[in-house]
Amino acid sequence: MGSRGQITELLNQLEKEMKELEIAHEQYFLGTEKRLPEQPRHRLTLRMRKMITLYIPQTDLRYRLQSISSRYNSYCGYWDRIQRQIDEGKYERHTSRIQRFAQKQAPAEKAVETSPATDPIDNLYKELVDAHQSCQLRPPNRDQVASFLVKQEAAIKKRFGDKLVDFVVVTESGKPKVKVRARR
Repeated sequence: MGSRGQITELLNQLEKEMKELEIAHEQYFLGTEKRLPEQPRHRLTLRMRKMITLYIPQTDLRYRLQSISSRYNSYCGYWDRIQRQIDEGKYERHTSRIQRFAQKQAPAEKAVETSPATDPIDNLYKELVDAHQSCQLRPPNRDQVASFLVKQEAAIKKRFGDKLVDFVVVTESGKPKVKVRARR
């Protein structure tokens, strides 16, 4: 391979690139950067694989390479998990930023809309959000609630026919739930 100095320089360079990649991922997760740093990650992965296959006779340098490799693999798992949470809409830093933006937009929307919401889905969603906040839980997405209600409505009609029903928000065991009740 090379001398101890060359190997040390390569390891220093790997650590520097890994730190830059870590910063790039954090900027992406915070919303500063718009694109995931896929290409730098791929290049670093290839370099890491090449370094691991090299024979390094010095035990301390081999240990340092294994340490860097282990840390990189841990970061990769962490980045993949955070990306999956963002895709599912469950990432807290990401969702809190979106909620802050929505709260800033809400006063402007209220100024435009003077009449109260008459849509039953909106009313139910507001009740569900209030119930989640009283239980100190993060409320679900409005679109998820709407699609859930449409599916449930179809299932109820299939099972019970044309009986009139109401959806009601109840809290059981500290968790808000949507229940169906027959109209009287």
